[in-house]
Order: sequence, then C-alpha cells, then structure tokens
Amino acid sequence: MVILMFTKNQSDNRCQIQFLSIDDLVPQDHILRDIDRSINFSFIYDLVKGLYCHDNGRPSVDPVVLFKIPLVQFLFGIRSMRQTIKEIEVNMAYRWFLGYGMTDEIPHFTTFGKNYVRRFADDDIFERIFERILLEAVKSGFVDASAVFIDATHIKASANKKKAVNEEVKVKAKHYHNELMEEINRDRAEHGKNPFKDKDDDEDTPAPTKNVKTSTTDPECGLFHKGEHEKMFAYTAHTACDKHGFILGCDVAPGNVHDSVMFDALYRNVLSAFPEIEITALDSAYKTPWIMKQIFDSGRLASTPYKRPMTKKGFFKKYDYIYDEYYDCIICPENQVLKYSTTNREGYREYKSNPKVCANCPSRHICTESKNHQKVVTRHVWESYIELAEDVRHSPKGKTTYLLRKETIERVFADAKEKHFMRYTHYRGLAKLKMQTLLTFAAMNLKKLARWKKKNGMLTEISLCFLMFWIELQDYEIFRDFDPNRAADWGLCLRSVKPNIGLLLVFLWLISDQLDSINDSCQIICNSVF
Repeated sequence: MVILMFTKNQSDNRCQIQFLSIDDLVPQDHILRDIDRSINFSFIYDLVKGLYCHDNGRPSVDPVVLFKIPLVQFLFGIRSMRQTIKEIEVNMAYRWFLGYGMTDEIPHFTTFGKNYVRRFADDDIFERIFERILLEAVKSGFVDASAVFIDATHIKASANKKKAVNEEVKVKAKHYHNELMEEINRDRAEHGKNPFKDKDDDEDTPAPTKNVKTSTTDPECGLFHKGEHEKMFAYTAHTACDKHGFILGCDVAPGNVHDSVMFDALYRNVLSAFPEIEITALDSAYKTPWIMKQIFDSGRLASTPYKRPMTKKGFFKKYDYIYDEYYDCIICPENQVLKYSTTNREGYREYKSNPKVCANCPSRHICTESKNHQKVVTRHVWESYIELAEDVRHSPKGKTTYLLRKETIERVFADAKEKHFMRYTHYRGLAKLKMQTLLTFAAMNLKKLARWKKKNGMLTEISLCFLMFWIELQDYEIFRDFDPNRAADWGLCLRSVKPNIGLLLVFLWLISDQLDSINDSCQIICNSVF
C-alpha cells in the first residue's frame, strides 16, 4: 500500500520572472508545430496580391495571419470568431502559429468578417486555398483517388423554422432537360411516334409552380426533412473524398435540394482534377438513370447499394416483370405480354397489358388496382445504365468499394461534426456557408497531412551538423540526388545537435566502394565536424 503525504504549495509562482521565448512554451509534439512544418503558407500572398492596394491606405493585417485565424477556429472546433480571438489571446500555441509574441495585440474579432465582405466575398480565394492544401497532399503521395466516395450531409442553419412564409415558385426544369428530350424524341421516332414539342416554346402554357416554405431569417437555406417527423432549415454539404479520407471537393446547396441535383458539377470537378478515378461509391439517393449514365459514359464504374422497389406491400415487385430486349416487351409473372404503348415526357417507356386478359387473371389483386383492369409498367430510356450498376453491385470490386464508405466519407462527416463544429452554423447565406465548409475541410486535410508527414518521417528537422555533412557528400555522384528530408530512411539522426562520429563512420564504411579512398572518408568527417 502506497501512502501519499499531503502537500501544500508554499510558494506563489504567479509573479515569478523568467527568461523564455514563446517557442519554449509550445510543446514539441503539438499539432500546430507539425502543420507549420508540413506546408508553407506564403502561397497566400500570391493569391491575395490583387485584392490589396500597394500604394495607398492603412497597413493591413498580414493576409497569412488573416486566413490562419479561421483555420485555427475550424481546426479546433471553436464555435465563433469572437470566441476564437479570446482563445488566441491566452493560448501560446495559437499565438506561436500566427507568428505573434506573448504581448502582441491580436486583431479584433470583426477583422476577418470585414475583410470577407470588402475583399473575399466575390473571389474564389477559399477554393484556391483548399486546392493548394490538397495539392500538397497529392505531391506527398498520400491521396489515392482510384476510388472516390461521394455523399452529402446537412448543416443546421441559423434560422427558426417557425419564422417562415409560404411562397409559390416556378418548378425548374431538370438540368439535363435538353439531353433527356433528345433521347426521348429519338426513342419515339424509333417506335413510329411523333416527337414532343418543347413546352418552353408554347407561350400559352403557364409554367408549373410549387409551394415552398422559405425562412425569413435566412432565405437562402431550405427546409430539410430529417426522418419522417423532424423538419429543420438547413444546408447540405455535398462532398467527395478518396480512400484515405482526404476531401477532394465539396459544394453547398439549400437543404431542400436533392442530392442528385448537385452531383453533376461536383463529379465533373473531381474527375477533371483526378482522371485516375476507376470507381465511384454512392448511396441510393444518387442511383438515378442520369447519374449512372454520366459515370459509365466517362469510363468509370459506379458502386451503389441495393435500392428497395417502391411498390405497395403485398404486390408484385418491379423486378417480377421481365423486360425482353429482343421483342421490346414486358413479361408479367403470369407469362402475359405487356406491349409498348408510348414514351412519356419524363423519359419512361410505357408498357400496357391487355385488359381483357387481366380481367380474368388470378393474380390481378396483387398486380393492379386499376378500374379498367390494365397493368402499366414503365422503363426509363436510360434503364440500361441502372442494370450496369446492378452488375457492379454484385461484383467483388463493387462490394469491397462500397464497404469502405463507413471508413471514408461517413467518417469525414462524423469528424467534421463532432470535432470541427460543422453540425451547426452561425453564418447566414449560401456564400458564407461555402466559405465555412471549404475552410473546415481544408483544416481537416491539413491536420491529416501533418500527421501523415510526421508518421512517414517527412517533418524531421535537419541539424546544422548534418547539413554540413550532406554538403560534403555532394562532391560524389551517388549523393547528388540524395534528399536530406528523407534521411530518416538511411538511419541518420537529423535532430542531433552534436555530430554522431560513430554513425558517420559506419555510414561511410557501408558505401566505401563508392568513395576513392579512406582519406576521402576522413576528409568528409573532418569538414563536417570541425
């Protein structure tokens, strides 16, 4: 049994004077030290060069500091800019990261907001900062974009759902309307039908409208249905990541915009940046004919889950009706033929049964409830792409890739909400939400980049002794392409303040066949040490 004696601190060290630098107060293993060594933030100066006046006005806050402040906020999940400034004032690690001393005055919490309104609101500076951090991860060899995972998560808006008005808005046409109409008219022509006339050309037909609930506090957010009963005003962050959890791209939309609508732009951007993509993993919300067409036409595969047929309970499922491609007809479970009737404006072919046959069918009660005893089965003109997705779903590669979603995109969303304060937002407006999302994901990529570089020995500090030793080795051809940042792979200690003579001797002995003589070895050591 260990007995501990009660001890009381007899001295008050609060007013003790010590000679210290702010660098002495930051732990050597602090994440901000790793981040500071993993990337050079001076690239921000080039990005903002055109946003400042060079010969007029008051001196500004350092632009690098201006962007590091929100990075600190989102990196550590601080709830607001006001609280972030308070934390920076008392946290020596934050001050060290920003380049401030222990007594330097920290910018006011409104500084970033004012600069955003006056300089950054109409610029793509946040996208370029995100891309530059991602580029550093790509250069380090950490990004594996052979498989990409795309999904969306909601961010609760700063708006009361009771403060809203109902508005009548026009129903927007599908963003792929022209491509769909071309395919529909081509299909109708093959079946001897007249092409459809575009409704936009008919001035007498009024545009369709729908009723939408709009927030009076933040009109740009949308009413999001979370489950069957809960509703809230929110935004949705549509995100793509790789197999290692690095975020490759993102976009933000109101909460009432369906996931499939935002897929096009995000997929195009990610595909242009990472053409090595082989397969894309998506959830069931993205399993639509248009999205599957885009993926397979681009030469990639789509890994999707099983999607439950949306039919009445107790009735035949859609897969019970078999499509005969040769005769272009549908075979029902009772082996009766449903013939082609027409192709509607939504892009679906309609196959209809013979009412006289269905009237006496023993399975009619679990097939159709129509009054004229006629069964109608629809098939999209791009249904073949859905069938390709089903083939991939059953393949080993499709199964393996989809199982990685919980370790990649789902973990990204979990970390963003639990550790980086992305569950809610205090910002209002789509542009500010996109800024928050980009900086949050940039901070997450930055943290992973720093940790992976440290894990792989890419953040090792080079001592003066080793630097001199390395310079001497440049006289020999074998070492001209030697990277001192990878010296840890050679078993060399780069952090040592004093030269390790024994280690240098062993190292030179190992490569003695590459040196002209022992005299060369001694000369290298003498020049490095003395």
